[in-house]
Amino acid sequence: MSIAVRPVRRSVVVLAGASVSALVLTACGTSGHAASGTSSPGSSLAGQSVTVYSGQHEQTVNALVKDFEKRSGVKVNVRSGDEAELTNQILTEGSASPADVFFAENPPAQTTLENKGLLAKVNSSTLAAVPAGDSSAKADWVGVSARESAFVYNTGKMQASQAPASIKDLAEPAWKGKLGIAPSETDFTPVVTRMIKAQGLDATKTWLQGLKANAKVYGSNEDLATAVNRGEVEGGVIDHYYWYRLRDEQGAANTHSALGYFKPGDPGALVDVSGAAVLASSKHQAAAQAFLAYLVSKPAQAIIANSESYEYPLAAGVQNTKVSRPLKDAGPVVPAGDLGDGKQALQLMQSVGLLT
Repeated sequence: MSIAVRPVRRSVVVLAGASVSALVLTACGTSGHAASGTSSPGSSLAGQSVTVYSGQHEQTVNALVKDFEKRSGVKVNVRSGDEAELTNQILTEGSASPADVFFAENPPAQTTLENKGLLAKVNSSTLAAVPAGDSSAKADWVGVSARESAFVYNTGKMQASQAPASIKDLAEPAWKGKLGIAPSETDFTPVVTRMIKAQGLDATKTWLQGLKANAKVYGSNEDLATAVNRGEVEGGVIDHYYWYRLRDEQGAANTHSALGYFKPGDPGALVDVSGAAVLASSKHQAAAQAFLAYLVSKPAQAIIANSESYEYPLAAGVQNTKVSRPLKDAGPVVPAGDLGDGKQALQLMQSVGLLT
């Protein structure tokens, strides 16, 4: 039996006719008043509307929107899509964009817009609701939830002790024909960026060439997790929540895979955040800031913690008990500045033929 919890498809995309340098993740302040996220329909924001461009998981976003509308009286129009496509759309629309809020899954998408000066400053009270390192260092977006890179492996073909301790190991000849990767997923780009930061460009290029030689390439993390589960390949790198949703879909008896984690400090031991931003061009600044304030409020964070997205909430005092590994054991969140806008990683993957 299948449950409809698939996330929005996220892949690397290129602006039509653009050069490699224009790849986007594939990627003026405001003093507007923020509502508390728990304001009543009779508040000054009631009757207003905001448009959210969302690359986040649709079911969770829908639950958040429904609750926010009830609390604030603000109507939220959601445009869901691939975060890379939405980033490119905002870049194309510029100051004419109808979007008031951009809710992305990975920091490079927000960094791309931040570098173009397209984001408004987030209200300080909103930023204070989550750890400072989980949001933009420039206060241009706020962290909302987190996810962790993991190694999914087939339990019929591999024991936990045989899972790789380092993501660097996956380029070794021993993994030839056993590995799966989904390089077009925007979740994979930050991992490559981390490798560049840790090992340098030349070593990372050699590593990517090794992955290409060893791996079967899949178009999505869902396809990769399914392939590992059925034994088509022995293992692959995914974000942790894909496995949990696979388990929900397959049922315990049909789940033939498990998660392993790379050693602390390894480039593959990546914890990054999903963040939300207000567009500087928004004509509904107060309502948009209120939506961001709501996303980091306890009610919203509890919705995230109990959703089928299986992500980690960031606000203190709210935990996701549906996953076996708590966020505190996953390691510190990687600063968004370390992940940049992802272009260098994308160019390198294209140079070795992992992206076209």
